[in-house]
Amino acid sequence: MKSLLRQALLILPCIILWGCPYDSPYSIDEEPQQPMDEALLGKWATFVPRPTFDNEYTESPVKIIFARRTDMEYDIAITGYIDELKRFRISENDTIKGTAFLSLIDKRYFLNTVIKGKVYIAEVKKLGNTLDIMTLAEHFTSKYVKNSTGLRSAVGYHYKTRARPMYDDWFILKNLQKVN
Repeated sequence: MKSLLRQALLILPCIILWGCPYDSPYSIDEEPQQPMDEALLGKWATFVPRPTFDNEYTESPVKIIFARRTDMEYDIAITGYIDELKRFRISENDTIKGTAFLSLIDKRYFLNTVIKGKVYIAEVKKLGNTLDIMTLAEHFTSKYVKNSTGLRSAVGYHYKTRARPMYDDWFILKNLQKVN
């Protein structure tokens, strides 16, 4: 009986952590290398699906604001109905604030977002007047990342070997539209 309980307690953290966004003490580049994309500056908004108790989905508005910090960095603020993120302790009231910069790997842009000392990595796609921000899932790599070079290598390898990259479904913002 104790063995069964011990195994269940070991499996539970794996299940819980499986649905987390990838966070790291390292960014893809140690220092920003890419100049800031002026087209990202401003307010972007979209509706994101949220599951309800009866296995249906409702849509909630989310807004992300990019402001100039330096010529290579952004100040960002994500606002909206983000109660699901309270368990990660990254939001204050209804806003997540941080800084970010872009990295380029094999013609793909990635946003290195620093929030409360942790770096979250998300692919950024700008398609016409819309923007997609897709955060990598915690389990996108099985490698132990020791530095920025290792993270760059792991992200590059992941995108070269996967037919579909592993994104965290809870932290994807698709079809963001620029708003006033």
